Amino acid sequence: MVNIGYHVSHEQFKPSELLKYVQMSEQAGFTHALSSDHFHPWSEEQGQSGFAWAWLGAAMQATQKLSYRVVCAPGQRYHPAIIAQAAATLAEMFPNRFWLTVGSGQALNEHITGDKWLIKSDRNARLKECVDVIRALWAGETVTHQGLVCVEEAKLYTRPETPPLIIGAAITVETAEWLGSWADGLITISRPPEKLKKVVDAFRRGGGEGKPMILKVQLSYDRDEETALQKAHQQWRNNIFKNILMTQLITPRQFDAAGMFVQPKELYEHLDAGCWQQR
Repeated sequence: MVNIGYHVSHEQFKPSELLKYVQMSEQAGFTHALSSDHFHPWSEEQGQSGFAWAWLGAAMQATQKLSYRVVCAPGQRYHPAIIAQAAATLAEMFPNRFWLTVGSGQALNEHITGDKWLIKSDRNARLKECVDVIRALWAGETVTHQGLVCVEEAKLYTRPETPPLIIGAAITVETAEWLGSWADGLITISRPPEKLKKVVDAFRRGGGEGKPMILKVQLSYDRDEETALQKAHQQWRNNIFKNILMTQLITPRQFDAAGMFVQPKELYEHLDAGCWQQR
């Protein structure tokens, strides 16, 4: 079964605006909303970055049926016990309307703690530790854990009747196959169908057969294609790079510097730009 969702871009819009947009998306017939969770935007031009977890409570109250997901990176900026508590609270208040989506993170957001930014293999290991901690807390266990994250005598007292699904984020084929063994589902980025198929197949091959997937499609539309492409270039030129770069830059200004070399037509591989006409 296919459901169509709206991407809640905290990097582009003020939280108060996004509340209006999710209400409008529900009225338009969307059934899901996917919230980003950034500390910094991709660009100085985007210029926003509200706190997703505060916003989610307001948004889920402001809408009646939308099912929400949030892209989160526990382990550095967020302690996994805090994410377990936050997600459990939302799931208790709004049953069956929330899934947790997790990834290994990007230095753009996580470096603010001043802690060492780990290599990818260690970030993956830390992510799996965090997920194990979160699931144990949702199960009512008292958790003590020593590893890449540390937890001491933590117990979650407010828990939902049905724990949220934990969806794993993957950009590469290798990560997607690894996620298939333990994640409840997959989320990946917008890309051409032939590249997307490789990631989807890898997830299924790793153990994800039959599990839900969140597949993103980036669209830019305006009254003419040229304007749609220009606006897409202004907002999203900084996040089309390969993962090895996307995860290492640490400030919006650095992303702006890298984005200076991106030509508008290069975005066609990453999004659809089109026009609409009034009739």
